[in-house]
Amino acid sequence: MNFIQRYKLKSSNKKSKMSLYSEVPWGVRFLQKLTDKCCPRLHFNREKCYRTSVVILTYISYMCYHLSRKPISVVKAVLHRNCSDLQPPHPNEPNDWCDWAPFGGTDSSASQMLGELDSSFLFCYAIAMFFSGFIAERVNLRYFLSLGMLLSGIFSYLFGIAKTYDIHNMSYYVAVQALAGIFQTTGWPGVVTIMSNWFGKSKRGLIFGLWNSHTSIGNILGSLIAAEYVETDWALSFIMPGLYIGLAGFVIFLFLVVNPSDVGCTAPNKIPDTRPKRVRQLESQVANDDDSSGIDSEVDDTDILIGEQAILNRSRHLANEVLEVQRRVTERTNLLPRSSRAREERAIGFLSALRIPGVVEFSLALFFSKLVSYTFLYWLPLYVNHANGMSATLSADLSTLFDVGGIAGAIIAGYVSDKSEMPATTCSVMLILAAPMMWVYQQVSPAGPVGLGINMLLLVIVGLLVNGPYALITTAVSAELGTHRSLEGNSKALATVTAIIDGTGSIGAAVGPLMAGFVTTYGWQNVFVMLMISDILALFLLVRLVKLEFVKLRNARRAGIRIE
Repeated sequence: MNFIQRYKLKSSNKKSKMSLYSEVPWGVRFLQKLTDKCCPRLHFNREKCYRTSVVILTYISYMCYHLSRKPISVVKAVLHRNCSDLQPPHPNEPNDWCDWAPFGGTDSSASQMLGELDSSFLFCYAIAMFFSGFIAERVNLRYFLSLGMLLSGIFSYLFGIAKTYDIHNMSYYVAVQALAGIFQTTGWPGVVTIMSNWFGKSKRGLIFGLWNSHTSIGNILGSLIAAEYVETDWALSFIMPGLYIGLAGFVIFLFLVVNPSDVGCTAPNKIPDTRPKRVRQLESQVANDDDSSGIDSEVDDTDILIGEQAILNRSRHLANEVLEVQRRVTERTNLLPRSSRAREERAIGFLSALRIPGVVEFSLALFFSKLVSYTFLYWLPLYVNHANGMSATLSADLSTLFDVGGIAGAIIAGYVSDKSEMPATTCSVMLILAAPMMWVYQQVSPAGPVGLGINMLLLVIVGLLVNGPYALITTAVSAELGTHRSLEGNSKALATVTAIIDGTGSIGAAVGPLMAGFVTTYGWQNVFVMLMISDILALFLLVRLVKLEFVKLRNARRAGIRIE
């Protein structure tokens, strides 16, 4: 009997440890054991260390997602080009001898096929995004991200080897792009939810603004990597980014900690315990007494039995005292939020998420904002090549300035939103300025080398104004709405809200490049008209929210308090 009791004590301790570490990534466990063995006296702020690792890993993760999306916009310039400017290898070559079939033929047919290629990715991305958010709420996000990154890398690789194996079937390219779009949806709901798990609402706009530069950095690196190989072997323009995102996915699997509770840290948005102090003290004593039951197995068996009986008696006494205190307090007031502690957070439905104030307006505004941003993302290198007659490599390098401006725009939008606490107004001001700046850029960009400096400056400014609202809505606004007070602290809603907002925006991202492929046949100036109209429509959709923000500001000033 004594042996059985001792065995039960040991097995219960083992089970508790297994449950405690079941969600801790393998890499984190290895580092913990390594530091305990090599540097036992090393002390550091665990929470700060984990937060830093989460920022870095999620940053690298989504940077790689965008890095693997960018090559197609660079490679377009060699899939279909102006063959009359090149020297044919043989005198009787067809007019499209330098094009990669099936993207040859006339400029209009090639533009439409390239637009369809973009849309096969983006429409599948947009549709799958709505489902991705629901899945993300119900699975381990570390596995979700790791698998998504690995599969995204595989499909980037499959597009590249089409050149190696001389594949010219349009259906193959469309299928690869469509499947790549589906698995790319694993990125955004995952990284935003994990970041929100670790960071509270304080300075959320600035934090997410700085963090959201991963989008632009990924675009820049993707352009530079693709440009490195585009003239010599464009297959590597896809294969290398696919390799990078696959390796990054493995790192995420090893080291990313999804929730603070997984490693014993405090969640920033945790609802405070408002029960009476005496109740909390007594429950703490009960818990401590329960923990003390893990007695060393070397202690005498008789002592174990005596100790267990004493602990049991004390726990019963304290439990009765807890119930008595709760009964007395309940008689005095019916305002105790006991249900909030008993309530388990559950994932919310699609319609419930749509009822959150601001979700519909910001989703539709992001539709048009992302339409503009992704049209630049997929067509800007080709436009620069067409407008200035630059090579595919130089066009890709110059187009990165748009993303440089996007980094600044995300940071500025986040900072201003934090200071003013008026995200809709911040977005609207940038949208108002973006439309005329796009018109100015379209007028100046064909000026050639003489106006290259002004061209570069305008690209940065346009990127700042176009990507600022897009970045703010997809990050800080999504996180804020996902933890809205109407949800009563249910942070599980965040992935669904993020998926709805970004999914709606992604439909716009799919429509924009597709429309651009058709509109280019009537001239690039009409593409810019389309973008300016979309920008104005995004502004119009935010008018009601801007009005509400100013009403809230006026009321707050009258009361002499900050906006909340």
